[in-house]
Amino acid sequence: MLTTIKTAYTDTRAADLAWALGREPLPALAVLDLQLEEATVQLRLLGASHQVLLTEEHGSCSETVACMPGSSTPLPLGVAKRIGDWEYEFAAHVETLSRGSFAGRAQELLALVAEHPYGLAGTFPGAPHAFTAMLAQRESGQVRWRTWHAYPQEGRLVATRTRVGVRAVAAL
Repeated sequence: MLTTIKTAYTDTRAADLAWALGREPLPALAVLDLQLEEATVQLRLLGASHQVLLTEEHGSCSETVACMPGSSTPLPLGVAKRIGDWEYEFAAHVETLSRGSFAGRAQELLALVAEHPYGLAGTFPGAPHAFTAMLAQRESGQVRWRTWHAYPQEGRLVATRTRVGVRAVAAL
């Protein structure tokens, strides 16, 4: 699903993004509710930021990547945590692209997400290459999502990848 976000583009630097687990739902500009087998996933666009809410029989999880005033947790390159019965893994990567490469990559990602049944992307009025895009899936008993946060004025694209699954029990 592709939508135009009806607000000014305000998150203007990739370096301002922060990461948090366990935050309450924040006001969203666009939402996509998904049922991925027994998992309920809500993809939430918060402007040039995102929040994913996951609920399953093993518990719930909230991931937020946003410009959060007062946050002391910058966007990490990687995180691995246990959340109850789950293993949570997060990775982030920042790409710096030329203006022409950026426009092409933006069009490619927006087309991918807009046509995917479990995808949500939002662009900003007057700034078609400023966007946030999210794509969720369930694979091998795990819920995974990818996100892209575009900052065309910097030529930067922040990509994240998350995996949440039930912790494997070691054989004795």
